[in-house]
Amino acid sequence: MHSTETLQSIQELNLSYLALAQRLLREDRPAGMFRLGLSEQVADLLSGLTLAQVVKLAACNQLLCFFRINDHQMLSVLATPAKHANVAHTHAALLLAGQPAEQFA
Repeated sequence: MHSTETLQSIQELNLSYLALAQRLLREDRPAGMFRLGLSEQVADLLSGLTLAQVVKLAACNQLLCFFRINDHQMLSVLATPAKHANVAHTHAALLLAGQPAEQFA
């Protein structure tokens, strides 16, 4: 993929992530914070961004979101075909609940 296309893909992903984050936080703040792995401070900041700020932030050349499921055990649980899919998702949710929320450094 050409570097211009890569940058454009990153920016589109950033915009989609920010829009999703704002929607999740507005619909159900505690659930959105949990699903996104966000602290109260980061949730406040994201939910308070104006459209212009979202667009400006999305134009960054770095991914704003991160791959939250970076634990081998958790990925294995989710990737392995399960007889009881609900149990696998519940197990993953329990593992994610044990991870700290993202904070500002």
